[in-house]
Amino acid sequence: MQRTKSGSGQPKTKKSFPALIIIFVILFHGIIYAQSQPMIPENPGVVHHWVEQHFAKGKVPPFSFVYGGKKSDRFIRNWNFRSEKLPSDEPNAEKLLYTYSDNKSGLAVKCTVICFSDFPAVEWVLKFSNTSKSNTPVIEKAAVIDQSFDAAEKGEFILHHNKGSNAERWDFQPIDEKMQTGKNIYMTPVGGRSSDNTAFPFFNIETPGSQGIMVAIGWTGKWYADVMQTGGQSVSLKSGMEKMRLSLYPSEEIRTPKISLLFWKGDNRMIGHNQFRQFILAHHSRKINGKYAEYPLSGSFDYGDPEPCGEYNCLTEEFAIALVKRYQQFRILPEVFWLDAGWYTGCGWDKAKGGWWQNVGNWTVDKERFPRGLKPVSDAVHATGAKFMVWFEPERVSPGSMIDREHPEWLIKLKGSDNYLFDLGNKAALAWLTDMISNLIKNEGIDNYRQDFNFDPMPYWESNDKPNRIGISEIRHIEGLYAFCDSLLTRFPNLLIDNCASGGRRIDLETTSRSSPLWRTDYQYGEPNGYQCHTYGLNFYLPIHGTAIYKTDSYTFRSGLGATAVMNWEVTGKASEPIPAIQKRIQDYRNLRPYFYGDYYPLTQSRNNTGDNVWLAYQMNRPTQKDGIILAFRRSGSNSESLFIKPCGLEPNNNYELFYDDYGVRSQKTGLELMDGFEITIPQRTSSLLIMYHKLPGKE
Repeated sequence: MQRTKSGSGQPKTKKSFPALIIIFVILFHGIIYAQSQPMIPENPGVVHHWVEQHFAKGKVPPFSFVYGGKKSDRFIRNWNFRSEKLPSDEPNAEKLLYTYSDNKSGLAVKCTVICFSDFPAVEWVLKFSNTSKSNTPVIEKAAVIDQSFDAAEKGEFILHHNKGSNAERWDFQPIDEKMQTGKNIYMTPVGGRSSDNTAFPFFNIETPGSQGIMVAIGWTGKWYADVMQTGGQSVSLKSGMEKMRLSLYPSEEIRTPKISLLFWKGDNRMIGHNQFRQFILAHHSRKINGKYAEYPLSGSFDYGDPEPCGEYNCLTEEFAIALVKRYQQFRILPEVFWLDAGWYTGCGWDKAKGGWWQNVGNWTVDKERFPRGLKPVSDAVHATGAKFMVWFEPERVSPGSMIDREHPEWLIKLKGSDNYLFDLGNKAALAWLTDMISNLIKNEGIDNYRQDFNFDPMPYWESNDKPNRIGISEIRHIEGLYAFCDSLLTRFPNLLIDNCASGGRRIDLETTSRSSPLWRTDYQYGEPNGYQCHTYGLNFYLPIHGTAIYKTDSYTFRSGLGATAVMNWEVTGKASEPIPAIQKRIQDYRNLRPYFYGDYYPLTQSRNNTGDNVWLAYQMNRPTQKDGIILAFRRSGSNSESLFIKPCGLEPNNNYELFYDDYGVRSQKTGLELMDGFEITIPQRTSSLLIMYHKLPGKE
């Protein structure tokens, strides 16, 4: 703003005091908006504007790569640029395609962006295409996002992220890291599975000014994310595939990981997490008939028979059908009957044939135990009104199995390993596998498909890559995995897919969009304290995930609650849980399941919540229905009989009725009284408390 010195000869205009105030307010508001707007687009419309600003002709886009040894920000503004709107296949989502192309080398970078009108969220994925008749220069260090964000004010940046799964009590353990200027936090999973042990591809960057960014990565391989506070008021985010350095052949195209950003604002970072949970339900969950699918309460075929049997390798057609009828007789039918590993050729009680893991790749039904296939079993299941789920592990092939004998050219073999990797990047192999499993689903009457993956693929991909083609095996395999799942879901519109990989080691935005983890960890079966921890950690990001319930006592039962669950109690012998107790727990589960699709609030600290000497508590709140539940657990080593909790998400001026399920006691409090905090008591160790609440009629 240019100012005129007094006495310069320019005429002076006398302004009234109110006018000066108005000018000051306008200028002040403009300064604040200029500072805060680049950081957090506060509504879907502003997010769309953010996209238009960053994906525009002459602008450096919010992604980067190195091409022929040069960084993309040095040349991409001079490449040809094209913008177009694409048809969207889902409501409240606008799909845009931005193409950057180099006339000289023939490389085109296609960025498909989706802007959402019902959430302040945006996501995109890159594809690199060679439109020339020659190999491209080397493409490397591709970051699907490479962007800095300026916070609204100076202050503390915190990265909220989680561990992955490693079959331990601290699977999915939340981590809250205060950031330091110039010090980066680097995250990547081990071994080539997307949520394996060291990292989890969902996190929250909390920034000063009560704002932040929820981030999700869609890549079922070895992704990375690099987050760094770059100044007192800024943070940078880079993410992509960790190992990629390759030249594209003529007419070849590859895709990259997907990045998803949801911008949030509020005085509690759980506002962002709960917006994100609802975003996942709306846009990244399996839909059937236009609605998100409700994942089931499953029941097993009583696995774990005595030696020499394993899990299901002694199961027969007659025994399976008898078990179905037993469940029906006792009125304890699950929604889905779950047939796990060991139903296929080569498995059986004879140890000489090898265990279930030594016969993967024999994807034909064992005729010795199931002479008519699995169809008689699925028919018996369907006659009760339940559905039928069957386990597969198609990407792992054992030496000497059917696939190894008949199609060794479809396998990637690693010297010294007793597992072969079925190459989903091979188009002929992918087509054969898709048809083979589709035929089994159709002919055997399978309703839900369970896909497991029990070893690390990264060494196989690396061994299969050629010089200047680093990463191509991983890319092609993951592209094939998505095509395989998408084909099954298209061919079978009512199919649900259970995502397993030694438990929960393959959870990311892309798998979540197609499946859900019904068995989220291979941690010690039935240990309730660990199950509480896993629920606590995963609920920050995902509304749908499940685990097993082994006992009917309140503590164990409630430790396994979620949007889906697996009944793993015995029903055939003296070790069985009491049938009336099972009947009650099934009804309890169905009553409580809807709450897990609501908002989540942890009521105890995430730090040190894995010990046996602590309490763990959380709240599931349904703002639309104006009700919810509080679950609290006092573990065996806790000396404290009481816990002070502060529920969230309630309406301060309205009255709520609380029902203490364990005591049959009701009480009333205002929303303000509840959110100010109150004390709960559990007199006995290794005990739990369930409080159900709802808003009373009256004030609105």
